[in-house]
Amino acid sequence: MMRMPQPIPYQGSKRNIAKQILSVIPSGIDALIEPFAGSAAISIRAAYMNKARRFHLNDLNKPLMDLLYLIINEPAVIASSYEQLWEKQLGREKAFYNEVRSEFNATGRPDLLLYLLARCVKASVRYNSNGEFNQGPDNRRKGRRPSSMRDEIYAVSRLLKGKTTVTSLDFTSTLDDLNPVSDVIYMDPPYQGTSGGRDSRYFSGIRISTLIDFIVELNAQNAMFILSYDGRKGAKTYGEVLPEDLNLVRIEIEAGRSTQSTLLGKQDITYESLYLSPALIEHLDSSSTGIARFTSWKSSYTQLELAFT
Repeated sequence: MMRMPQPIPYQGSKRNIAKQILSVIPSGIDALIEPFAGSAAISIRAAYMNKARRFHLNDLNKPLMDLLYLIINEPAVIASSYEQLWEKQLGREKAFYNEVRSEFNATGRPDLLLYLLARCVKASVRYNSNGEFNQGPDNRRKGRRPSSMRDEIYAVSRLLKGKTTVTSLDFTSTLDDLNPVSDVIYMDPPYQGTSGGRDSRYFSGIRISTLIDFIVELNAQNAMFILSYDGRKGAKTYGEVLPEDLNLVRIEIEAGRSTQSTLLGKQDITYESLYLSPALIEHLDSSSTGIARFTSWKSSYTQLELAFT
């Protein structure tokens, strides 16, 4: 079996904990729906693990979704475009990066975005108050080599082509594609403390009240869903626990040392919360294999805390 690919470097993606998240998704679901897909780390891993038959990737960041569409459906086109950009930079990498960034902010071209993501500092996307990409280049490196990028792109295409819908709509629109009986929604919106307005790490924020209304609607439809929304690093917490009357099960998992802590030589461990919907818990409870996997998953993490709210 090939290794799990990821052509889009994206700080803050769930790539490193995707396996843990997916372990609480039942086997044999029809669709995995991501209203806040980002770099699609969860769906790529789910396809790699044969967790679902089809996928819906959605994010309000249209250039990012356009890039994913090309990776999945036109891998030769995007791989060639990246190679041309990578070769054009040679000998004037910093100046070329700044030129590409300006052109991307004017046009939103997805191939330019891939180049910027491959070259920007710490793979850390930043936007200014006008929604423009404004992260600087990492001048110590030239970005992933074209041959390696091509391999990653083609690997993702093999996993997702022919079974993936890609959209750039308001996240609530993904309800139109939901079958509560057979589908699972995974949500990874901007975390609390970053979601009330413009935050440089996110293309767009989301208010907690809007998210709660969406959760209420999902519960009314008896939908199976998982939500990543808050967490902590050492003694510092990010956001309040969601209201008890949503009837969610909250799981805290260890996500390792944060990138920032590593860079500063610190040992702070990051923990992230997962919220599981009542319908998902009921489905796991009714399945002997599902609940066995859920129980095994819980017991394998000594730092995991389970709280029924």
